[in-house]
Amino acid sequence: MNEPSDPATNLIRFGWEEWVSLPDLGLPALRAKVDTGARTSALHAFDIETFGPVSKPRVRFTVHPIPGREDLVIPCSAEIVDRRTVTSSNGESESRFVISSTLRVADQSWRIELTLTNRATMASRMLLGREALKDHIAIVATDRFLQPELSYDVYHTSRMREQAPNRALRVAVLSREDNYSTRRLVEEGESRGHTVEVINTTRCYMAINALSPEVHYDGQRLPRYDVVIPRIGASITPYGTAVVRQFETLGTFCINGSEGIAASRDKLYAHQLMARHRIGMPNTAFAASPKDTDSLIRLVGTAPLIVKLLESTQGKGVVLAETRKAAQSVIDAFRGLKANFLVQAFVKEAAGEDIRCLVVGHKVVASMKRTGAEGDFRSNLHRGGSAMRVRITKTEREAALRAARAFNLNLAGVDLLRSEDGPKVLEVNSSPGLEGIETVSGKNVAGLLYDEIERRVRPTPVRKRRASARDGGAG
Repeated sequence: MNEPSDPATNLIRFGWEEWVSLPDLGLPALRAKVDTGARTSALHAFDIETFGPVSKPRVRFTVHPIPGREDLVIPCSAEIVDRRTVTSSNGESESRFVISSTLRVADQSWRIELTLTNRATMASRMLLGREALKDHIAIVATDRFLQPELSYDVYHTSRMREQAPNRALRVAVLSREDNYSTRRLVEEGESRGHTVEVINTTRCYMAINALSPEVHYDGQRLPRYDVVIPRIGASITPYGTAVVRQFETLGTFCINGSEGIAASRDKLYAHQLMARHRIGMPNTAFAASPKDTDSLIRLVGTAPLIVKLLESTQGKGVVLAETRKAAQSVIDAFRGLKANFLVQAFVKEAAGEDIRCLVVGHKVVASMKRTGAEGDFRSNLHRGGSAMRVRITKTEREAALRAARAFNLNLAGVDLLRSEDGPKVLEVNSSPGLEGIETVSGKNVAGLLYDEIERRVRPTPVRKRRASARDGGAG
């Protein structure tokens, strides 16, 4: 390789093509064509969409840094500096967004402006115009790669993910309610520079097809989001999970997936899933025939018993039957309503208390002990219960993590009881409220969730192909 600079003049020598990096955008290796005939530099980009406030607009776009490798996608975002009409060498004009980024070559770096355009047909993913070339750069038009060569191999290693910058994200919160949890998710996201949009789940509708699946909202196609945070109410679970599933089809990262949400809401399936993963829980039984009432009670144990509607939420539809006769009466009454229900052992030693463990990613980030109101065995805060901070044991922590993992949830409220033979998981909530847990624990749970989101949306390395071409070419 030739000398990178001329000692006599102290000029940096550039060939007509060089390796560069754009660290602000998470692009550690790009081949750029040097074109002094072009004023502004250009970067290959697609799925270009604006977002953010009018006073500080941003642009979200994605890049295929390696020609021919469309399976490698690097999502980027940047502030919009300008919008310019650029005329190509063949006379075609195009209106392009202009962004600013750091350009790094060898051990030097400086700020440049870039226009965003689709260069999919070009061998070079980037064009360096004359505005980006400093005064001490000398162009050697007959040569190439005079500066140290980089390698596309970086995109096949975890180093790419580790070095990716935190970027402004476009976030959708699926929620029908203007409650504490929704407001905190918006407030925390915006404080980090993200754009957070609250989308009413029931006002979404979907175009379902193989080539271009879409989600529409109030007459408009929804843009591409970096992440979706589902806050699906129990009453709209089937439709809500269908909307989440559509976002998954589009390739959007959903903090909780449709399958996990649906499983957590189906109490019978949820208990079967926990049993499959050998997660401790109160003895539970289910039957459809009224002839099986006595056998059903025997499977669970002796009174007192809990009879729980499968569609119950926030303690509604949960009855404590203190005697066998009372249990028979409640079961017969529920059957008379053609309701589906579970019969469950009552953990007497829990004394009307349970523990809510808030799981984010692979950690229990906060926990609280909830106590039922006077005379009520249910500990739900919505029913007048109280809560206090609690230190959980290693066994309880492991039970909560295993339960969240069983449902494949990145955000989960795991409710468990302290029994004589270890923790018993009652329920796994896929849309846990933030108000009680943040107030009691004093922790910024919304912030911890965004920490996980920012970690998860970093680009993923792709497997290197055996025959990866590194041929040159003009672009």
